[in-house]
Amino acid sequence: MSAASLRLDKALWYLRLAKTRALAQQRIAEGHVRINGRRAERSAQPVAAGDVLTLPLGARVAVVELLALPTRRGPAPEAQACYRALDASPELAIAPRETAPARGTPSP
Repeated sequence: MSAASLRLDKALWYLRLAKTRALAQQRIAEGHVRINGRRAERSAQPVAAGDVLTLPLGARVAVVELLALPTRRGPAPEAQACYRALDASPELAIAPRETAPARGTPSP
């Protein structure tokens, strides 16, 4: 791995896209992370500036472009400066939530 790349699991952890490195490794092993549209095959797969990552974050799917590689797991603003969100909306949900009918409204 060259100096201009970083292991995928470390990158997710440094960028604060995973709470722990073990959680990042688990998501990668389960096939939930994509690099430039291709499923990541292993945690040690290198990523570099310019790569696009797709991964689940809570109830949504995040699509981010790496602008720079972080050198450490620093504060959130430092991590967020290393990537740009490409999602259409921060509210893009994996599955829409069911809405309950309003009280007093007859059900169909």
